[in-house]
Amino acid sequence: MSITPSDIIQHLYCPRFTYFERVLCVPQNEEKYSKVLRGRELHNDRLEQNKEYLRKRIGAVEKYQAQYLTNELLRGEVDEVLLLEDGTMSPLDYKFAEYDDIVYDTYKTQLFCYAWLIEENFKREVRRGFLVYTRSKNKLVEVPITPEDKDHVKKAAAAIRRITEENVFPAATKAKKRCVECTYRNICVK
Repeated sequence: MSITPSDIIQHLYCPRFTYFERVLCVPQNEEKYSKVLRGRELHNDRLEQNKEYLRKRIGAVEKYQAQYLTNELLRGEVDEVLLLEDGTMSPLDYKFAEYDDIVYDTYKTQLFCYAWLIEENFKREVRRGFLVYTRSKNKLVEVPITPEDKDHVKKAAAAIRRITEENVFPAATKAKKRCVECTYRNICVK
């Protein structure tokens, strides 16, 4: 079984995403959204550009670009994995977004997933991650990453495994406002 950071983000939004996508195999069809497609194009473009000045500001002594990492549950491609002066490592992720003085939980969760992958693959501690908001003149934002943050995504991955392998129909999100725009609202039992 292989889970992506997107799977964990969706599961944390509502566990029924996991059930509909992985157990019933009902696709969400996110490919239709132009922002998703544009964001993917931008990731590819940014990886080709030299952003040494950002890495120097962070204190990076070494960089690994476009790292596809896996472990027993999770897989994902990190835009950049940075080795820092203090011997720790950090994920750096480019976002096709404007920075509006808030780091959204989805972005944090993605960094937490990458931290878990980096620690298992590089055998180095991850204490912080970085986001580059490309629509805000490449604004660099640091995000602290705690052991609890990494445990949170590990528990979500384990829950996804359980739902999928045991065919468990999970409770819906308690935040019913989320149901209004959900792509599964027409087939979900409220």
